[in-house]
Amino acid sequence: MPRVRHDRRVPKRVDPAERRALIVDAYLRIVARGGVAAATSRAIAEEAGIAAGALWHHFDGLDDVVRAAFERVYRESDARIRASVDGYRGLAAVHAMIGEIVPHDAQTRHEATVVVSFWGLLPAHESFRELTRRVEHEWGAGLTRHLDEAVADGDLVADTPVRALADALLAVCDALQLREVQASDSGKARRRTELVEQLLAAWAGGR
Repeated sequence: MPRVRHDRRVPKRVDPAERRALIVDAYLRIVARGGVAAATSRAIAEEAGIAAGALWHHFDGLDDVVRAAFERVYRESDARIRASVDGYRGLAAVHAMIGEIVPHDAQTRHEATVVVSFWGLLPAHESFRELTRRVEHEWGAGLTRHLDEAVADGDLVADTPVRALADALLAVCDALQLREVQASDSGKARRRTELVEQLLAAWAGGR
């Protein structure tokens, strides 16, 4: 009698970090094409090329996917900010930071959609609020440092309320992300520049 061979191949091991990244990539592509409403769990699974049930082996739910997407957007934005301000100080660094936070190209416009959708989840998730506060603190500290440099350089007056001005600039950045998603005229490049310049002009130094 011929010997029966049994297929004992071991299933390919799935790397959890790679699978999570694959799912976040799929989510971001869908949002870029069709907005947040198009990013259903079924659409994400199809885009990622996995079974719908496999999503929840790696995430606790759709809100968790949105959080991971927000964290990706933050990491990438922060990396761009660090690269952009390298070698600059004072107001030049302030403008470089803001230029990477506010939407200005296809990537940052898509990122704004993710960020604004994440904001909608904040009332129901304290951990999400903690994350946004951390981002605010880190970027606020960077702006404050560069505004202090601008005061030292004489580009801003000595009594500039540096921390309050940094908070105001961050608030403008938040508003501009929202207005980009709204397709508001005030989100256009010229108006963005005017808003920032008006805030800084009130404290311009005499140098």
